[in-house]
Amino acid sequence: MKAVVISQPGAPEVLQIQERDKPIPAPHQVLVRVHAAGINRPDVAQRKGHYPPPAGAPVDVPGLEIAGIIETCGERVKHRKPGEAVCALLPGGGYAEYAVVDAHHCLPLPRGWSFEEAASLPETVFTVWHNVFQRGKLQPRETLLVHGGSSGIGITAIQLAKAWGAKVFATAGSEEKCRACEALGADRCINYKTEDFEEELKAQGVNVILDMVGGDYIPKNLNLLHPDGRLVFINAMHGAQGQFDVRQVMQKRLTITGSTLRPRDADFKASLTADIEKHVWPLLEAGKFKAVLYKRFDLTEAAQAHALMESSEHIGKIVLKVRE
Repeated sequence: MKAVVISQPGAPEVLQIQERDKPIPAPHQVLVRVHAAGINRPDVAQRKGHYPPPAGAPVDVPGLEIAGIIETCGERVKHRKPGEAVCALLPGGGYAEYAVVDAHHCLPLPRGWSFEEAASLPETVFTVWHNVFQRGKLQPRETLLVHGGSSGIGITAIQLAKAWGAKVFATAGSEEKCRACEALGADRCINYKTEDFEEELKAQGVNVILDMVGGDYIPKNLNLLHPDGRLVFINAMHGAQGQFDVRQVMQKRLTITGSTLRPRDADFKASLTADIEKHVWPLLEAGKFKAVLYKRFDLTEAAQAHALMESSEHIGKIVLKVRE
């Protein structure tokens, strides 16, 4: 099979197409004939040498989400079958014509969705469902603030929170991105390059904040939270250090939490998959959530896809088209 390989840590150009042996599924896995693969920032970090894959994952083939057709099943797999169209979360190896994945980390292709649209779902939906709804405990009629609203995570959080009955604010870095967030359901999106989100929202406050920025956003976030509010971290692009007053946390009974998805064990991901199929898949199939694909690249154009991801010009998801 053909696969995109990180030839050495570095710039996007280190991504090269190579021939690799088709992987063989373990007893609990399925082999998927990949039609499309999603691009995510952890892939970029891995390419640069900053985000090593967990044990058992391909060390030099990135890719955390795919969509395709199951070709073969391991001997212990009972609930999936060859020929089934699925999308899946995997710890690596998605930028390839074939990939193996734990059968319990697969979801059926949503009705009416293309492979490319479905490949944009797993990494972002799993991250948002766990962090906003399970850890952040967002409830209907509460208010969510999403930083990075035009990112893959952002467009997912906005749409799922609105479908859940919440009010949503977002931040983004241009007027075009802000308007895109509002078109997806955000009640208001604040351009952080021209406005101070704390000043703009302090009169009303929020219940839950999904933050991928960190740094100097941390005290601003805590100032905005209502009593019993929840601040959830999924990245720290502006720095992992931030000062805040612990007394404020105690007085307002705030919860500060966060998570990383890739290192979690297989049982956790299987449980999360089942929860998402139960709660999120009906929203997709009811048309309450749509894919936002910014650009598609062929598998041979993975370097260009990474360059676009790093430019932050995109709104929504970038995907690799592996086959028709």
